Amino acid sequence: MVLDVPVEIGREAAREAAVRELSDPAYPKPSLLDRLFDRIWQFIGELIARAEGVPGGWLSLTVLVLILAVIVVALVRAARKAPRARRPGDGGLFGETRLAAAEHRVLAERHAAAGEWAQAIRERLRAIARELEERTIVAPMPGRTAGELAAEAGGALPSLAADLDRGARTFADVTYGERPGTPEGYAVLTDLDTAVRGAKATLR
Repeated sequence: MVLDVPVEIGREAAREAAVRELSDPAYPKPSLLDRLFDRIWQFIGELIARAEGVPGGWLSLTVLVLILAVIVVALVRAARKAPRARRPGDGGLFGETRLAAAEHRVLAERHAAAGEWAQAIRERLRAIARELEERTIVAPMPGRTAGELAAEAGGALPSLAADLDRGARTFADVTYGERPGTPEGYAVLTDLDTAVRGAKATLR
């Protein structure tokens, strides 16, 4: 008769055996998020453990946490204000160049003739914006967006407010939304351009 006698092994040997067992592919590996949380909890645990040995105890720990929170908030705000990667149209409604209204119309017609409807739509709205500025219906403003133009011009031309808003959304769709331009979309802008050139501003 053979008796089962418990085998005693040292702590180091037990740890190595556990590591070998857990390294078996049958066991799921912790995700990156799990490891991150483990690190955070470990850091918090160490702070709590050291709080008793720090002069001031929990008061010092609280002050330290508040200082860290202020630093984190400052970094987040700085990151939000940092310049982001440029996209088409990030330079405002006019991008990198500002031409006269007539020049933008020539470019728009050239793009339309080539079937480049997105570029044609952009140039036609720029022609409208320059027309409004040249007639002092709106004041020139660097970095103005299509939506801002529609809102400001719509106040001076209330009968065209809805059309201006539609034109701004068409411009935004092809510039920021990466939607393809269409002949119909370009027709919306050409009709709006004609209406703007014949409209009289309302005194504000």
